Amino acid sequence: MKILNKYILKSFLIPFLATFLVILFVLVMQVLWLQFDKIAGKGIGFGLMLQFLGYIAQMQVPLALPIAILLSSIMALGNLSENYEFAAIKSAGISLGRFLRPLIILMVILSTLNFLFLNYAFPRAAFKFKNMLSNMQKTQPALALIPGTFNTDIPGYSIKFDEKYGEDDNLLKNVLIYYDLNQRTANVKVITAKYGEITTEEGSRYMTVILKDGYHYEEMSRRNVGFSNQKINSTKSSFDQYSFNIDISKLGNVDTQEYKQDREMLSLKQLNSQVDTLLPEYENFVALKAKNLLRRTGVRAMNVDTINYENFDSDILANYDSIMKKRLISGAIGLVTNPLNDIKGFNTVLKAKQKNINVYNTEYHRRLAFSIACLVLFFIGAPLGSIIRKGGFGLPMILAIFIFVIYFFISTLGRNMAHAGTITPALGGWLATIVLVPLGLLLMSRATKDKGVFNVDVFLKPLMNLFKKRVIVKDDNTTN
Repeated sequence: MKILNKYILKSFLIPFLATFLVILFVLVMQVLWLQFDKIAGKGIGFGLMLQFLGYIAQMQVPLALPIAILLSSIMALGNLSENYEFAAIKSAGISLGRFLRPLIILMVILSTLNFLFLNYAFPRAAFKFKNMLSNMQKTQPALALIPGTFNTDIPGYSIKFDEKYGEDDNLLKNVLIYYDLNQRTANVKVITAKYGEITTEEGSRYMTVILKDGYHYEEMSRRNVGFSNQKINSTKSSFDQYSFNIDISKLGNVDTQEYKQDREMLSLKQLNSQVDTLLPEYENFVALKAKNLLRRTGVRAMNVDTINYENFDSDILANYDSIMKKRLISGAIGLVTNPLNDIKGFNTVLKAKQKNINVYNTEYHRRLAFSIACLVLFFIGAPLGSIIRKGGFGLPMILAIFIFVIYFFISTLGRNMAHAGTITPALGGWLATIVLVPLGLLLMSRATKDKGVFNVDVFLKPLMNLFKKRVIVKDDNTTN
């Protein structure tokens, strides 16, 4: 049995390592391609680039691992079945469950490693990745500016230009700059220029902007007592060359307080702590709004039992003046509609707070569910490989991609529904696993009994019988 265990492990591990590295490389290249415009031409050293790719790879390992397990399990069992080795093992009296036992133990180990990776390595890698990406924006900021649109990444400035050229892409054409945007006023400070140049010294916290052949416009206004603005004065001046410095130090700084609220950068314990922090605020908000609604509607002040209907004069209503009736009706409508309007606004804020809690709860359950995805996808891939009896990269690759796309689609659907509050966060996080586990059990049962994915005869026999009947009837008519 030891020889058999070694053989099945070797048959699985060789394609697993190959497919894992290939899939990880593809996923890393995909992320790198999406971030390419932010890091290209930044003069980043080879060592820093490898470190950046390392953080991306750590973030993609939890995704590459289940895909590689699914594909390699289909390939390994498909190769064994295609070469009739699996049939020889069954003829020796060894069941499919006993044959797969060492692989199942390996899947439990890989699922545990995936859980540890998601809980410790993934949050740290996500933090480092975002930190490095933010620091790269500080290096040669001119390269991060996009022509033809307003660039608002630099705090307090909105920069637009038509074209970027030059050896270092730091020369600009037809520049429009709105600045001092931290105030609540409109865009009243504007600089325009035909040409511009952006320079940054290495290690400096300032970016120097040099503008040529342009105008500086500033509109000054003061807030009047009413709702309108009363203009006082405006200035407009031209210049041949104008230069100023912009503080870009904030582009390279990481706001750790903001990062602590990013679910990707939190461990499972921190996700739970974040939920425990948000729940009291949510409950206090609901209680406070409920008290306000009760006070505004006057429900607590009403006491129906104090009205004596027996002694109530029925002629009083008939003698009421029509104006008094309208006032009473108007007051009653206002008493109802005003709280209803408050309830609409309350529902909007309530949904936002509930969604914020659902996001962290769903992420918690998704991490747990994704940790055992290795085991779940193995119980789908292994019996499927023994059923299709086909190895190699062709058909197994197609089946693996198809199954994982279904898994990922259901997982994403469950996450979105949980965020919206349609289903519970626990159900949203585990939805893909709940759907695919029965499929794995069905495939394992049919593979153990040497049956196909589905019985083709169930569909073919009625068609064959119908075809035979038509042939017999046609022959009888020809004979007559």
